[in-house]
Amino acid sequence: MTVKEILSKFETLGDEAVLKRNLKYGAGDNQFGVKMGDLRTIAKKIKTNHELAKDLWATGNLEARLLATLIVVPKKLTAKELEDMVSVATFYQLADWLNSYVVKEYPDKETLRQKWMVSEGIMTGRAAWSLTAGRVARSPEGLDLPALLDRIESEMAAAAPEVQWTMNTALAQIGICFPEHRDRALSIGEKLGIYRDYPVSKGCTSPFAPIWINELVKRQNT
Repeated sequence: MTVKEILSKFETLGDEAVLKRNLKYGAGDNQFGVKMGDLRTIAKKIKTNHELAKDLWATGNLEARLLATLIVVPKKLTAKELEDMVSVATFYQLADWLNSYVVKEYPDKETLRQKWMVSEGIMTGRAAWSLTAGRVARSPEGLDLPALLDRIESEMAAAAPEVQWTMNTALAQIGICFPEHRDRALSIGEKLGIYRDYPVSKGCTSPFAPIWINELVKRQNT
């Protein structure tokens, strides 16, 4: 499939309700309102195609960029290419897919994580804390957890909402995975109060760190 053919396909798959929802959450006008399931179906047919993915990303179209995250080959991207992609992926769904399917699969992601942890970019900061949360949960060796808690305590309240979300994830993971740091993580969460009143659907866990930590620890112990 060519970029032109894919964009034409997106136009036929556009859904008004999806379009309105995306607009509501800041996706911008360059989109068709294609459902995520339809994008995944197209990706399965294409499989991986690095050059096509880069061409799709270059269009600036939301669905094209979402599809690109599913068919790109992360290891073929340069660090600059990936950083540029992260920096412009401001819509939450695109940022999530890019982090999940590309950034987390990038061979030198730790170098980027360390760089982005001290950058001033909002979306690179969001990605950095997402990677940090992943390391806390799966490969914490070498991380200075008290120093991370210090940063969260001092920076999270004033951080951009996009960064707050993944910083909060790192806070919760520290509290969940490390009993010796749990009390401090709970205390920081209570002190900052971020997401305390966040609306949560029935059956879902609140993102408010103290609730999140206690709920996951409870599950681990049952």
